[in-house]
Amino acid sequence: MSQYYKPDRKPDWNYGGNKWRLSRSKIDLFVECRRCFYIDNKLGTARPPGFPFALNSAVDALLKKEFDIHRAEKTAHPLMEQYGVDAVPFEHAKMGIWRENFKGIDYRHEPTGFTVSGAVDDVWVKQDGELIIVDYKSTSKDERIESLDKDWHAGYKRQMEVYQWLFRRNGFSVSDTGYFVYANAGKDKKAFDGKLEFEITLVPHTGDDSWVEPILLKIKTCLDEGALPDASPDCDYCTYRETVGKKLMSFAGKAVRAK
Repeated sequence: MSQYYKPDRKPDWNYGGNKWRLSRSKIDLFVECRRCFYIDNKLGTARPPGFPFALNSAVDALLKKEFDIHRAEKTAHPLMEQYGVDAVPFEHAKMGIWRENFKGIDYRHEPTGFTVSGAVDDVWVKQDGELIIVDYKSTSKDERIESLDKDWHAGYKRQMEVYQWLFRRNGFSVSDTGYFVYANAGKDKKAFDGKLEFEITLVPHTGDDSWVEPILLKIKTCLDEGALPDASPDCDYCTYRETVGKKLMSFAGKAVRAK
C-alpha cells in the first residue's frame, strides 16, 4: 500500500468521531460533489490526494517570511503601498496557529455541532482595526494575473469567504474585500540560469459569506442521512468509480462463467 494514501481512515477522524472537524476544504468538497464528500467524511475513504507542489510551498513559505518582517516592524509591505492598501500585517498571538494546517482558526457552530476550521495564509489590519483576509497563490501563466475570472477561481473565492466568516464568528471586524497575493513565474527569459523570476500582483476579491451558514445546515442533513448522495455530473472521481466498477463487474462475471 502507498505510504501517501490510506483508503481506510480511523473512525475517530470520521463524522461522529472525536477528532472530526469540518475544514474549509471539506466545505468546498461538499460544494463540488456531495457523494465524494459523504464517502470521505461518513465512510472514511477520501479521494486519492494530489502530490504536493513543492515549488508552490516554497513560494508560500518565503512570502510568509517576507510579510512577517513587516509584521514585526509594524510597517506596510511595498506591495501594499504599491496598490494603495492602507494596512499592515496583523500581529496576533494566535497567528502561528491560524496558519497551521489541521489547526487554523476555528469556530463551534451550535446549530450543527460542527467545529469549522481553516488555515489562513495571512491577515492584514487597517488603521481602524478592521481585518483583511489574504491568501497566497503561485502559478506560471503567460498573462499578467489581475483578476479571478476563470471558472476554477470560484473555489478560491469560496476559500476566502469561509476565512472571512470564521474570523467574524471569532469576534473580529472583517473587511468584505480580501486580497490574493499572486506570484506568477515568468517563462519569457532566454534561459533558466538556475532561477525563476516572479511577478507579484495583488488581486482583490469582494467576498460574500452569506452562503456559508446555509451550506453548513445542508452538510448536517447530508451527513445524518443514511442514503448515498447523488454524484455531481462534473465529478471525474465519480465518473471513474462508476466506469471502473462496471468494467470490474463485467470482468468478474466473465471469470465466473469461464469456470
